[in-house]
Amino acid sequence: MVDPRMERLERHLTRLKLVSTRERLDTLLESGAKGEMSFLEFLDHIIQEEVQSKDQKRARMRIQMAKFPLDRRLEDYDFSLQPSLDRRLVGELETGRYLANATNVLLLGPPGVGKTHLAIGLGRKAIELGYSCRFIHAVDLVHQLGVASEHGALEDALSLFARPHLLIVDELGYLPIERQAGHLLFHLIRKRYEKGSLLLTSNQPIGAWGEMLADEVVATAILDRLLHHSHIVTIKGESYRLKEKRRAGVVPCPEGVR
Repeated sequence: MVDPRMERLERHLTRLKLVSTRERLDTLLESGAKGEMSFLEFLDHIIQEEVQSKDQKRARMRIQMAKFPLDRRLEDYDFSLQPSLDRRLVGELETGRYLANATNVLLLGPPGVGKTHLAIGLGRKAIELGYSCRFIHAVDLVHQLGVASEHGALEDALSLFARPHLLIVDELGYLPIERQAGHLLFHLIRKRYEKGSLLLTSNQPIGAWGEMLADEVVATAILDRLLHHSHIVTIKGESYRLKEKRRAGVVPCPEGVR
């Protein structure tokens, strides 16, 4: 015979959406009955596990919504291969304090030095800290903004990309950006200014952004807002992929390098 108290307890847990506690109810009650914990310790244990379960579920959902193209973590980044990288600054970014202040981050450097890896890793850290994040390639971003503009829905698209606490725009400058696309990018940066953090990766130095965006005036306006509150991380080094090819003997080492 089912104890009516158990039925009532399960109904209440369901109503309160304490899913983890409901699923582990038998185990928890058995542990409590053995007298291993005081009433206070028992209640603290139950609530703590429920909170952890909800946080983990929320983080998994936010990772899915972020649309990261790869599974990358900061813990897997080999800083020894990029000695030019300011490890202390990356450590500061891991704390997430820049997100609380809507500060931007620019990751600059040649192709293959791990900018995307760092961007995704920082995005995951932001999610672990309870922030929302969205990852998108620069080409896809300007394309979506352009389509929205053509259909009279630009404001809706801008609002969509202004919503996350952290917006990661990857590979800005790898492909040419038309003048109109630069204007659309400016509108987005203006909308997020001092409201949410932008993390941009680019292989182009800041001095080349006028040419990259095909408009010096727009580039100046964009940089004015991006750099006002910002951290700039510059990586100087050789592509990871080229290093691997050289180690495998596929690509010859430059003269004087062994």
